[in-house]
Amino acid sequence: MCARKMHADEVDTDTSLVRRLLAAQFPQWAELPIQRVDSVGTDNAVYRLGDDMAVRLPRVERAAGARVDKEHEWLPRLAPHLPLVVPVPLAKGMPAEGYPWRWSVCQWIEGESANVELISDLRQAAIDLAQFIAALQRIDPAGGPPPGAHNFFRGVPLAMRDIATLTAIASLKGVIDTEAATTAWEAALEAAAWNRPPVWIHGDLIRGNLLVKRGRLSGVIDFGGLGVGDPACDLMPAWTLFSGESRKAFRTALSVDDATWARGRGWALSWALIFIPYYLETNPAGVNMARHAIDEVLADHVLADKRPGGL
Repeated sequence: MCARKMHADEVDTDTSLVRRLLAAQFPQWAELPIQRVDSVGTDNAVYRLGDDMAVRLPRVERAAGARVDKEHEWLPRLAPHLPLVVPVPLAKGMPAEGYPWRWSVCQWIEGESANVELISDLRQAAIDLAQFIAALQRIDPAGGPPPGAHNFFRGVPLAMRDIATLTAIASLKGVIDTEAATTAWEAALEAAAWNRPPVWIHGDLIRGNLLVKRGRLSGVIDFGGLGVGDPACDLMPAWTLFSGESRKAFRTALSVDDATWARGRGWALSWALIFIPYYLETNPAGVNMARHAIDEVLADHVLADKRPGGL
């Protein structure tokens, strides 16, 4: 059975392909049980290998190549400095058996996607994630990859997303409140740009990339968005996962300045707006998550207008 396709140009993968790739390149693992993992992840088809490993096969060319190499180069260096578990790569596979790109075997991290109902204390989860982000930002960024195609341009100035965001808004007329979305987006663009040295960013801290175990945030996965740049994009969980007191705790734990917070809100809005039209028919769970983010951003923007200083 092939993994569910999310892209028109996505290659077919299945457990038979994974077993053949392993047999040819990593025969020590070829007889282990292989099980496809169903997730909202859009870049990689994931297969659990035995009890404690995972095979990740890029779905499309833009998710392959530099992203695989980047994770193998940097995750082993970053992991020891981070307070949550991350999937350190164990082996890099090469194109074979009709599969066209490099692929990875990495550690399997126990946990479930960070849905609110699985989290015992959302405020504590906000603090835990803030501590992870702060630890990542403290790591020396020297030599780290600047934003680019390898990380879907996470960490670039927010204004660079203006055309794509406005195009998405236009395509969603009748689906969302496009007038409110435009107003909130324009407000985010008015925030001052990041004027400090770039820092490490995960780039894609959506719920599906945050793992919960026994009610606590336990791990962070999928570092395809890894790079060094403006950290505002890593504030997206404030509107994709947190709300109310947990959102406040997240911001307080990170000591985020007003401009960066406003850009972070813009990143959450832009991501959700662009996500929905692309994945409307292929990723319903992800679309629901994006709709939730839009609702949270628009509601928070209205409240922000009423606060002293606009934030």
